[in-house]
Amino acid sequence: MAEPGQRVRVARMMPPGHVRAPAYLRGKTGVIERRLGAFGNPEKLAYGLPAEPRDLFRVRFTMAEVWGAEAGHPADTIDAEIYEHWLEPVTGETGDAA
Repeated sequence: MAEPGQRVRVARMMPPGHVRAPAYLRGKTGVIERRLGAFGNPEKLAYGLPAEPRDLFRVRFTMAEVWGAEAGHPADTIDAEIYEHWLEPVTGETGDAA
């Protein structure tokens, strides 16, 4: 399970249908800010399917990570709520969740 302060990468998956990971964050690396709890998987609920609980995390990204050289304020951050099945650990790194 992901922990606050852990660096994670949003999976680069591009599945069809109803998904809950913003395309502009896929493949980007951020830091777990906090765990928000476990909720029914909205990607299944949207189709009326059984939805096993999935952990939801708030992940913090820098503008530099998201927008690269185009970031007007590279040190500013954006937080996104992303389900654990979209997150991949970035091994050997920790970050500041504050």
